[in-house]
Amino acid sequence: MLQVNRNGSLKIPKQIEQYETSANSIEDAVAIKKALTSVNEQKININTLREKLEIEDQELERISKIPFNANDLMVITVVKKLGAYVIAVTEKSPKKFRGVFVNRMQNYCLDTLELLLEANLIRMDSETNKINREQFQKEAIVKLKLLGYVAMIAESSNCILKKQYKQISIQLAEAINLIAAWKKSDDERWRRKS
Repeated sequence: MLQVNRNGSLKIPKQIEQYETSANSIEDAVAIKKALTSVNEQKININTLREKLEIEDQELERISKIPFNANDLMVITVVKKLGAYVIAVTEKSPKKFRGVFVNRMQNYCLDTLELLLEANLIRMDSETNKINREQFQKEAIVKLKLLGYVAMIAESSNCILKKQYKQISIQLAEAINLIAAWKKSDDERWRRKS
């Protein structure tokens, strides 16, 4: 929470609290829908609306149940979960967006997974192999950033919900950070080896 000190300047906290709730809680969505329907002089069944909104949150729960494979790198598992989430979320997107945003988002997820698997299969036993592995890792980061951009446009076009975009962004940031850590680890290992 921001505070103002005596001389009138803002006192910004050094640590930001982590919130576990979604961007749009079910109660917020129900309240917004109630307000819109009363303005437009329409009727709404609140229980039906609440059930519908709870079903929409099940995509994240379904994806979170995917087990981590002990044989995969953590970043590969995170990208697999991101891909599964994007596919689950975009299943229900309006038809007019399927050719534009949905295919792009799904393909970026699958391309990223492919690049990471190829990078993981390259042994770092020579300079050329190290460069190839690094190139695959960089391309994976580029694909993830493109996915983030397309997801942002998809959210602004009402192809996906704000809370779905937020979840995609969180998973994207985690994947990019893990790839960067992997690259750093490879560089340190190569320096020790040389």
